[in-house]
Amino acid sequence: MVDWLAGKRMKGTSSERTSLSTTALGGTGVGGWVEVGRTTLGSNSNPITVSSLPDKRYYMILWHTTHSSGNWNQPRFRMGNGSVDSGANYAEKRSWDGGTDGANAPNTFVPMWCNASTPNTPLFGVGYIANYSSKEKLTLGHSVDRYTAGAGTAPRRAEWVGKWTNTSNPLDLLELNEASTNNFTSGDEMVVLGYDPADTHTNNFWEELYSGSGASGMDTGASAFTAKKYLWIQMYLNDMISGANVNMVLNGVESSNYALRYNQNGGADGTITSRSDNLIHLGASNETEAFINMFIINDGSNEKLGIVHNMTQQTAGATTAPARSELVFKDSQTTQITDVEVRRTSGSWGANSQLKIWGAD
Repeated sequence: MVDWLAGKRMKGTSSERTSLSTTALGGTGVGGWVEVGRTTLGSNSNPITVSSLPDKRYYMILWHTTHSSGNWNQPRFRMGNGSVDSGANYAEKRSWDGGTDGANAPNTFVPMWCNASTPNTPLFGVGYIANYSSKEKLTLGHSVDRYTAGAGTAPRRAEWVGKWTNTSNPLDLLELNEASTNNFTSGDEMVVLGYDPADTHTNNFWEELYSGSGASGMDTGASAFTAKKYLWIQMYLNDMISGANVNMVLNGVESSNYALRYNQNGGADGTITSRSDNLIHLGASNETEAFINMFIINDGSNEKLGIVHNMTQQTAGATTAPARSELVFKDSQTTQITDVEVRRTSGSWGANSQLKIWGAD
């Protein structure tokens, strides 16, 4: 007999669960985000379309674009089933650089740019879609725009939500369409990941590159992990000290090569340029524990762009709200990241602090 935990009972027997497959119990199947579509441009052109997508309940989208000429890099997002829906069947709300929300309803697209007006400006974005055939398709995301090259100018950011009002079909294609007359640039791409609770595949898109804990685990060491184009980094930080910032150094480089834009608790955006380390968490009062989530585009030919969200617990208990901040950053070095070090301005990390890094090409 095999003991197992079941519902409100302490134990059951293997004969009582013969109708449940090994996969359903987490045996051979794994699940998770899997790549379901990708389009990488081989020449300067517009739009970027990923089609023939399987019906998944949720999608994660990664994209990075520039443009071949002119003064704009304004990718806009459309969905479709069989063909792109370019009608006024969308509604959206967005904020640029932490400013007042703007909205268009109805609209013919969902904007995903950062109000870019600088020629040939790289842009990186991460978005999500809830895809249910009989419901409007809901999407949200964040993007970062390098703006002027170099750490002397802060990047720009955008956050947006949108919906596609189709309630008859699941989507099966996504389109990035440049709003101006410019083309995207060769090498620009959109990657679409799918997730469904019933998935049991083992070919996950995200590969774990590093896992560390405690004071020593918050520094991967030089060339500790394989370089990947996309990085997803998460941190749980305990034993925080009130008012202490958290900084990150990439590839051990500390030469005024970082610039960032940040927003704390919904206030006005601030900017910091030419830092020798990358600020990823602004210290708040009464800090205890913190959680940080970030994505980085880590190619070997451009400055690195990152999107960061974090929160701190503040005083324990439901009578005190947590604190939050949103940041985007750029690192002017073009060497791919294979080394991450997380520091704080005073004290040392508690034994339960965790650093996790996933990557994919």
